[in-house]
Amino acid sequence: MISLCVKLVSGIVIDRLLGEPRRYHPLVGFGRWAIWIEGRLHGRLPGRTAGIAAWMLAVLPWVGLAVALHAAHPALGWIADVGLLYFALGAQSLAQHAEAIAKPLAAGDLDAARKRVGWIVSRDTRALDATGIARAGTESVLENGNDAVFGALFWFCVAGGPGVLLFRLANTLDAMWGYRNERYLHFGWAAARIDDVLNWLPARLTALTYAILGRTREALACWRSQAPTWDSPNAGPVMAAGAGALGVSLGGPAIYHGREEQRPPLGGGPAPDATSLRSAIALVRRGVLLWLGVVALAAVVVTFVGAGGHA
Repeated sequence: MISLCVKLVSGIVIDRLLGEPRRYHPLVGFGRWAIWIEGRLHGRLPGRTAGIAAWMLAVLPWVGLAVALHAAHPALGWIADVGLLYFALGAQSLAQHAEAIAKPLAAGDLDAARKRVGWIVSRDTRALDATGIARAGTESVLENGNDAVFGALFWFCVAGGPGVLLFRLANTLDAMWGYRNERYLHFGWAAARIDDVLNWLPARLTALTYAILGRTREALACWRSQAPTWDSPNAGPVMAAGAGALGVSLGGPAIYHGREEQRPPLGGGPAPDATSLRSAIALVRRGVLLWLGVVALAAVVVTFVGAGGHA
């Protein structure tokens, strides 16, 4: 447990200091690998069969390599664990992207804010007003708090470097293939379902984290009443609890691929603004400290119990 704490702190500190790699990002290379596999399998096998095979070919060799590094030498496994945690974490880049939206938004430069929010959301941002920009950015921060931060921390605690790598690659394939359109409805089925399974418990722990560190009563009420109205079984709890914790109103209409979708409301209170974006990032950062504190406490308890058992 002590070793786990040291690895967690190391990975988080490296992420805070270095942020996202600006060149040669491993996920960019993985995305190209996945596209190559998709091109070889899509349409050549039945839809779901092709998708399952593609997922396995894209993910399992890299997870197997991570396991092999662990087996080769303890020191090599330790270094691989920290490196993979840094690779999987996106806390610092999430904060940087959010601030790049919040700064021009607070200054009234909507063109710049629209451009930057378009970097982190899939909806059409060209016609967004100030509230729409803040809403899109805040929703993205809350959802990615699970996908890029707490989900990664959870799977690292459960299975070390191989676990966090499995989670991050599965999440990436869901973002690439997990669409309900003609091309991916069957091919992307496995990617979407596997991501749902891997995210189920982390998403609820993320929602609980937001509730504990924000407006607890409102967050729990929103989680209970609003999360079931969302199509995603994991985004619903995370975003509903996050909106309630921040005390802002999220959800509502959004344009995706030229078509307006009427999404259920989330949270309650005033519309979001630039301050809401910064509050969402602060919530995620406090959550990281809370998780570190819980793991550290668990390590102390395990060490104390172990020492007592050998006394």
